[in-house]
Amino acid sequence: MTDAATLAQNRASEPFSSTWLSANAGSGKTKVLTDRVARLLLQGVAPQHILCLTYTKAAASEMQNRLFKLLGKWAMLPDSDLRAELAQIGEEGGSEAQLSEARRLFARAIEAPGGLKIQTIHSFCAALLRRFPLEAHLSPAFTEMDARAARALQAEVLETLAERSDTVAQLAQAFTGQDVETLLAEICDHAALFKAPAPDHGTFGLPDGMDEARLLSEVFLGSEADMIAQILPFFDVGKPTDTKNAEKLRALQFDQPNLSFLPMLEGIFLTGSGAKEPFTAKIGAVPTKDVGLAMGALIEPFNQFMHRVEAARPLRLGLAALRRAQALYAFAQPFLAEYSAQKEARAWLDFDDLISRTGELLSESSVAQWVLFKLDGGVDHILVDEAQDTSPAQWRVIELLAQEFTAGVGARDVERTLFVVGDKKQSIYSFQGADLKVFDKMQADFAERLSNVGLHLNQAALEHSFRSSDAVLRAVDMTFQPEHAEGLGGAPTHIAFFGDRPGRVDLWAPILPEKVEDESAWFEPVDAVSEEHHNRKLAKLIAEELRRMIDARTLVPRKGAARVMNEGDVLILVRKRSPLFHEIIAECKSQLLAIAGADRLRLGGEMAVRDLTALLAFLATPEDDLSLAACLRSPLFGWSEDALYRLAQGRAKGEYLWARLRAQEGSATLAVLRDLRRQTDFLRPYDLVERMLTRHDGRRRLIARLGAEAEDGIDAFLAQALSYERADIPSLTGFLTWLERDEVELKRELDNASPMLRVMTVHGAKGLEAPI
Repeated sequence: MTDAATLAQNRASEPFSSTWLSANAGSGKTKVLTDRVARLLLQGVAPQHILCLTYTKAAASEMQNRLFKLLGKWAMLPDSDLRAELAQIGEEGGSEAQLSEARRLFARAIEAPGGLKIQTIHSFCAALLRRFPLEAHLSPAFTEMDARAARALQAEVLETLAERSDTVAQLAQAFTGQDVETLLAEICDHAALFKAPAPDHGTFGLPDGMDEARLLSEVFLGSEADMIAQILPFFDVGKPTDTKNAEKLRALQFDQPNLSFLPMLEGIFLTGSGAKEPFTAKIGAVPTKDVGLAMGALIEPFNQFMHRVEAARPLRLGLAALRRAQALYAFAQPFLAEYSAQKEARAWLDFDDLISRTGELLSESSVAQWVLFKLDGGVDHILVDEAQDTSPAQWRVIELLAQEFTAGVGARDVERTLFVVGDKKQSIYSFQGADLKVFDKMQADFAERLSNVGLHLNQAALEHSFRSSDAVLRAVDMTFQPEHAEGLGGAPTHIAFFGDRPGRVDLWAPILPEKVEDESAWFEPVDAVSEEHHNRKLAKLIAEELRRMIDARTLVPRKGAARVMNEGDVLILVRKRSPLFHEIIAECKSQLLAIAGADRLRLGGEMAVRDLTALLAFLATPEDDLSLAACLRSPLFGWSEDALYRLAQGRAKGEYLWARLRAQEGSATLAVLRDLRRQTDFLRPYDLVERMLTRHDGRRRLIARLGAEAEDGIDAFLAQALSYERADIPSLTGFLTWLERDEVELKRELDNASPMLRVMTVHGAKGLEAPI
């Protein structure tokens, strides 16, 4: 007997049926992908004719490992067990020939030309462009940029434009943000939008010819100064509201009006955003009733003035938006042109270029058919993973690759299939420009194209969850009932595969922010969090609860017998890496819980990296007393505060710390520093750091003091040194300058096998699981 979940998986993995699959989290999506590839291989499809596009390199590696493990297992099983294994994935009644073929699949997959094509779409596009560089109008020696190189080049282009034209100055007048790097990255991410002409008056609903002078002339007719002078005495003797408005009006010089007057007048004359009729003139309310009656004939021209301010508001906002958009376009278009020229001169491509250039290659009439003909001899079956996070540009590439699938007879008359798996509920914040509307549109388009050639696109769903219990799944489904399911593609339906597995959902009372008096001493850090802060309270509650559960030897359900929980069974999820994120890590450490630390680290903030950087700064400039002092106090040399004070105290004017240290002959610290100083002019930055870490025991010292998590920062620092040496002349001063130029963020892989507690964002934890 085969259960319903396995039947649904086997129907989805049917090798020669095109399928669009919706799969809940934990429903065995990776298993279906693996089974489908295995079944295609079992049916005689050559490994090089299968293309599987996954979401990340980690996902590609996971799927490849699972596939090789499955095929390797088949190669060693006796006939009866192998028949049972094949039947389990929907290949019942295996003949002797089929069993022999199944045992050969592992070797066939290993020996496939170019290996199995299980890769990210960016990796696939890079490989395709390397295969057809001339057809794509690229240098055959092009290289792929990393994020750091992209940011550095964007900053360089910004400086070039600032010297060459006034577009940067115009942008600065309209740009209100502090982080220009983010703006440059956003412009590059949306480069396609700036190919269109700049917006005009019609874009913002403005009449033709509307400008600042015309807007002012429509609001201020010239008589306002006299009118305001006449009504102010009435306002002065009115209610407190009238007197406050009188002060605001008196501050404006109506004989010389300008555009900045309008927001101030709107604040006086118009209702707020929360009013029943927002941003309308306060007729009858400004001035108050008694003052209005006392004004007599003056009230009518005043009301007309308020109406003119009301009518001008949408025009003012539209005009401001137009000017900002024009400034953005005036900057973005030459910036993108220069950025593209600089990349081309260096033969660099970023991730977006890989996608767009592949799309152009497959669309260009003169070479597209030749490329597709060559690919037609290479790809017969396309599998797309995490399709809900596929961007329109990426869909375009997949669409062009699949052209031959729906064009009748190709170069080889073989059956071709498309397999797409995704789940709109799992879309990650429009990641990489993904659009759920495009996801639905592509499903309809592929269904129509296949039907035009007599084929059918099966629409299937995997609703069983192998990951969670019925209690948890019902809590999720009840939360997202139809009235709350907008954007999820309808109310979710989850079925627990292990229906009798125990489960529990705890809802804690919210801890609301409270205003507390700042009683911290003058010498304490100004950013220290008080014990009464809501983040500290919540973090402490979480850590104490976990400590209690572990001490109570709480059992966690697993396949077979339950076992006692440990820290590795816990995954703490937060929305973003806010102060709460770091408070949780700190409180868990204070409860002596084994914790893996943050899933993202800023390289420059890592203590081990700062110690190594201080060492390099001293080696580059021995007169840098602060860097030398930081080195000596670090775990690299382990000096105490007292020892450092005795070395530094009593120096003559102009005497450097290094000169004082050199007088201490026989010191182990002096021997290490002299060795490194002798090598500074001859070794690359990487070799210098490695010499300190290995030859002089620095790595062991750092990890002993800072914990095992420091190793990730040390390794990333070495990787940055190698990256720098590949791009620049490897000088020590240049490397230190290069490090200061940009902040590097390190992503740590916290996998399911970790024996330590993990604290992650929901985004970062996608694909991971934990009992608690």
